[in-house]
Amino acid sequence: MLFRLENVQKQFGPLYALKGISLQIDSEAVGLLGPNGAGKSTLLKVLLGLLTISGGRAEVLGMNVSDEARDIRRAVGYMPENDCYLPYMTAVDYVSFNGHLCGLPRKEAFRRAHEVLFFVGLEEARYRKLGSFSTGMKQRAKLAQAIVHGPRLLFLDEPTNGLDPQGREEMLSLIEDVRARDVHIVLSTHLLPDVERICDSIIMLNQGELVHSGPISDLQAGEEELLEVQTHLADDEFRRYLEEDNFEVVREEDRLRIRVPADRSPDDVLALAVERDIQIRHFMPERLTLETAFLQLLDGVDDDLLEG
Repeated sequence: MLFRLENVQKQFGPLYALKGISLQIDSEAVGLLGPNGAGKSTLLKVLLGLLTISGGRAEVLGMNVSDEARDIRRAVGYMPENDCYLPYMTAVDYVSFNGHLCGLPRKEAFRRAHEVLFFVGLEEARYRKLGSFSTGMKQRAKLAQAIVHGPRLLFLDEPTNGLDPQGREEMLSLIEDVRARDVHIVLSTHLLPDVERICDSIIMLNQGELVHSGPISDLQAGEEELLEVQTHLADDEFRRYLEEDNFEVVREEDRLRIRVPADRSPDDVLALAVERDIQIRHFMPERLTLETAFLQLLDGVDDDLLEG
């Protein structure tokens, strides 16, 4: 079991950052999602044993975060969102120092630092001071220090933050390579396409509460189908006919997005077009993206709060 949380709470004065989180996750790669202030960073620090929980019980890789925090940090790598280095240190000194902190002998940490800096593409810059690095190079150095000790589990907090499209693609490729080496990944990010690419499960928080946990495929496998349809100069007219027939339709520029209820089928949409003499130019099933599912879940949570 990767994580096991039972009614985990974290309180800061009168504020509860985590409000009784209970879940079990056994996955290769988990995405940690939620809006700002949802409790993601707090949960990461709890799982690392950096914050003491106010109530409940939490285990990481079978180890209790309250009693075995040091052992957890030996088995886990952590790439924080914010910069965490001394600018006058060289990359190899920085990475080897972190390896030594994680329990590696000094010589072994230095040897491993050279290896992981080569892996992340910084072999030519390993003797340069970190203060002279670009944003992309700093992100790579942070990844290197997180994996230098050979962790079983890797926490990544916004690893593509501040990167241009090419740098983001290169970072995601490195993370995929790390995952392929039997390292479990926990990816906390606001970029949902990154989660879809890297992860197979998600944990979603909102205002300190658990909204959803489980495989991404379950979240995307809704009972309703989505269609993307374009007509020949009759989008508004066809939209009116569809809504009269109890289809939910959204007009987006030059096409319609149609939600097909569980008791109907896309053939019903085509049949209505034939009946109303509407010419269809484009008709395509639309995959339910993680972003769409994420927003639907948040809408449901907000509706519950309003009703309460």
